[in-house]
Amino acid sequence: MKNFKLDEMIKGWFVGGFSPTALSTESCEVAVKKYKQGDKEDAHYHKIATEVTVVISGTIKMLDKEWHEGDIIVLSPGEISSFEAITDATNVVVKLPGALNDKYIV
Repeated sequence: MKNFKLDEMIKGWFVGGFSPTALSTESCEVAVKKYKQGDKEDAHYHKIATEVTVVISGTIKMLDKEWHEGDIIVLSPGEISSFEAITDATNVVVKLPGALNDKYIV
């Protein structure tokens, strides 16, 4: 058995082909992302990976739409999205496959 702390990971990413990680794999990447109201991420897309975001708590804005607790957003390769935390929010993000250096800022 191994044991890790989420706050020891970088930006919430804890599964993937990077370091540090709780599970090293190139099959996927998984993160628990915590945001404060007003946090933003620039518009970007992935050429290889499909990105799945589950809103665990709070309200976020992606694809010019507000999403709430329990919503699941699936972005296919090439789809462009920015991000804004409308309230404090927590998301789980999964990228398939794990594809390092696959984030392209618009």
